[in-house]
Amino acid sequence: MSKALTLQELHNLAMNHVGKDLEQRGFEFIAINSKLKKHPQFVCIDKNKQYYFVIVRAVILPENPNNFDMIWMETFKKHARENDAKVLYAGVGLGNPDGEELPVYLDEEYLIEYNGIQVVETNLN
Repeated sequence: MSKALTLQELHNLAMNHVGKDLEQRGFEFIAINSKLKKHPQFVCIDKNKQYYFVIVRAVILPENPNNFDMIWMETFKKHARENDAKVLYAGVGLGNPDGEELPVYLDEEYLIEYNGIQVVETNLN
């Protein structure tokens, strides 16, 4: 019988996709935190030694993975400014191809909606 992925496993699956994208873009990983609701998930630097805090958010489709809590993000942006880091956001939507009411199962095909990494401006409003 198929095993449905837990929220943590869905989050890890999303992190794997985002981590590969970051690697392809040339980022170097300083720290990785895969625990749910612990942010950032990735701390990276680019070739210019600029630090980036990367937030990964996994959602179940049809929820829009590109939406995030703006109020929470303001507090996170403050944390980034205090650490001279830039903020990147990566929303990942995951779903079952046989219907949105079904869970994503271990070792089975799944749908993914990933529109890449978004830069979140950390300037004061």
